[in-house]
Amino acid sequence: MTDHFFKHPLVNLHYYRFGTGPKIMLCFHGLGMHGKQFTVLEKELGTEYTFFGFDLFFHKETALVDNSLAAIKRGISQDVLAALFADFCDDQGVSRFSIMSYSMGTFYAAALIRYIPGRIDDVFFIAPSFLKTPRVLDFLANNKPANFLFEKLLLSENGLKTLLKLCLKTHIVDQNNYEILYREIATAKLRFDFYANVTYLKHMNVDYKILATAINKANIHCYFIFGKKDRSIPPANARKLIPRLNTAKMNVIEEGHDLVNSRLTKKILFCEHDDQS
Repeated sequence: MTDHFFKHPLVNLHYYRFGTGPKIMLCFHGLGMHGKQFTVLEKELGTEYTFFGFDLFFHKETALVDNSLAAIKRGISQDVLAALFADFCDDQGVSRFSIMSYSMGTFYAAALIRYIPGRIDDVFFIAPSFLKTPRVLDFLANNKPANFLFEKLLLSENGLKTLLKLCLKTHIVDQNNYEILYREIATAKLRFDFYANVTYLKHMNVDYKILATAINKANIHCYFIFGKKDRSIPPANARKLIPRLNTAKMNVIEEGHDLVNSRLTKKILFCEHDDQS
């Protein structure tokens, strides 16, 4: 595995390259993770794919060229996000690719599908949070007064933790989401990165009809993997999109939300596992 930077007018994008296969896989990790998250797949798939695992915005080594609060509050549109990764592929001489995405990273995958579907072969949606944005995150990102309060609270460790506990008490988030979000606000840097991530990606909500049309027109094969014990992203969320798709498979396995681990196999990814639903 090697690590590199792709210098772009928008961002200094850090990524890892691993695997030696002829097919290309772009990898988009989950909240609080990094570009190495999918290295667990290299042993089984490394001779079939060359993987590019990105540190996504406000994670690890990736940094925006303009990291001001004003730029963060403007956010990034889906077409600009897709253009960034199209530029990356052009720089690497990649014409076609597949996508591996997990949780937050599935929003990135959906943006690429919508705006550059003709370059995509397969897409793997693992714990696909884009099917149902947590209400609290959508509210904090898109409601101006709430976002202003969120910005001020992030400067105060106790203030943000109090807000999160209130969201749990009022059932805006469940216990599982509460624990995930609580881990993201442990330090001042993590609190800022969490605020920036939520705010910068506020334009990523998905129109299922438009997305399904793009998938079907480009004949993209989609694979949805859910954890049976994952209360934050239940398999029932798939009803919003899968019935609209011509070539989609779904797998529900005996796991929780943390699905990207050593037990994630090729059979599970391609929905050939014995426990598939």
